[in-house]
Amino acid sequence: MKRDIEKDLLLWKNNSRRMPLLLRGARQVGKSYVIEQFGTRYFDNFVVINFEEYPEFKSCFTTLHPKQIIATLELVTGRSIQPGKTLLFLDEIQDCPEAIMALRYFKEQMADLHIIGAGSLLEFVLNDAQFRMPVGRVQFMYLRPLSFSEYLEASGNEKLRAYLTSVHPADVIEEVVHKRLLTLVREYFALGGMPAVVSEFLLSKSLLHCQEIQTSLLTTFRNDFGKYAGRTPHEHLQTIFSKAPGLVGKWLKYKTLDPDTSTVTLKNALRKLCDAGLIILVYATSGAGLPFISHANEKKCKFLFLDIGLVKRACNLGLELLFKEDLMLINDGQLAEQFVGQELLAYLQKDEMNGLFSWKREEKSSSAEVDFLVAIDSRIIPIEVKAGATGKLQSLKIFLSERKLPLGVRISELPLSLQHNVLSLPLYLIEQLPRLVKEIVP
Repeated sequence: MKRDIEKDLLLWKNNSRRMPLLLRGARQVGKSYVIEQFGTRYFDNFVVINFEEYPEFKSCFTTLHPKQIIATLELVTGRSIQPGKTLLFLDEIQDCPEAIMALRYFKEQMADLHIIGAGSLLEFVLNDAQFRMPVGRVQFMYLRPLSFSEYLEASGNEKLRAYLTSVHPADVIEEVVHKRLLTLVREYFALGGMPAVVSEFLLSKSLLHCQEIQTSLLTTFRNDFGKYAGRTPHEHLQTIFSKAPGLVGKWLKYKTLDPDTSTVTLKNALRKLCDAGLIILVYATSGAGLPFISHANEKKCKFLFLDIGLVKRACNLGLELLFKEDLMLINDGQLAEQFVGQELLAYLQKDEMNGLFSWKREEKSSSAEVDFLVAIDSRIIPIEVKAGATGKLQSLKIFLSERKLPLGVRISELPLSLQHNVLSLPLYLIEQLPRLVKEIVP
């Protein structure tokens, strides 16, 4: 399957000022596959060092001198590693923190060598207070599950994706095209974007087989808890992991997670699941300005999960619901909010692990909430995920009025339209949101 990140990897490859690269992301999103495809396709020589499979390679990094490291690796592997011709891939690099530290010196002393590191539990090393990150000497990229647009290409619908890149705010999308795209969105709701699931569906066309793989993936994530639990008992990780899919879009209350466990203990467990990329937190912000984090309230946040297909499976939602019911209403709208959040991360937060925000006002006379706030060309764009008529978007209109903003967005199953200062965007057009916004508000 072709992934969009390949374009970014090519830019990195051809940049004369590039730095060693760390590819980050949750387990099973396809990091190793993407790099292997990239390495074999664009380099004369592709060398893989997997620290988990061959822990003896760690001894090659007892020094921080790149030339000595490369000389030792060549002797041990029997492979030639040549700057400009070889891609050196350090897989499961979190098992060798010394290799991460050495990346700084590759930038300074062997900048011509293309080197990429990746690992399923890399975040735990990078976020360790004892680890000294080589700041300014390493570049990051993030890989997530396949987005809906990537799924369009993988499923042979690349012409539909290309068509969407040419749609303008005032255009009318033909009803037959609109319905076809919504059918594919329903398909994606069932599958999600985990590569193993998508690959199985492309081969077998069996949603039931895909459910089995989703169940297996959830089990795999649970089995990983022992690798990063540390002082956090497994049962707390298990509790949050089990409840999180059913709490997507809900404001976090620790008593809801486990009334018998201290907030501090649950916070630690939640942070570990966030570091693993399994849970994404959407923080409340006043939206008073950019960056949103400057005005965020870290005590107020909502859940998103790694992948919508895994949410569907973990909640035991029947497949028939996804092909009969209004997508915006399934499980009280939780699947739709998960989908939108996942898509926004894919297209607007490519360089950050998380980075989504929401708005919530709690007043006795006037409570209001907007699902997501995003920044497009320094403009704050509020986004509601909601079915129904545009005229009922009271919270969105309150926010637009208070902040004196020119445009808000409502995402639903309804066709593309622009009424006054609200852009109604169908679910399948989220990738084009930045371009459409710039056309409306230059």
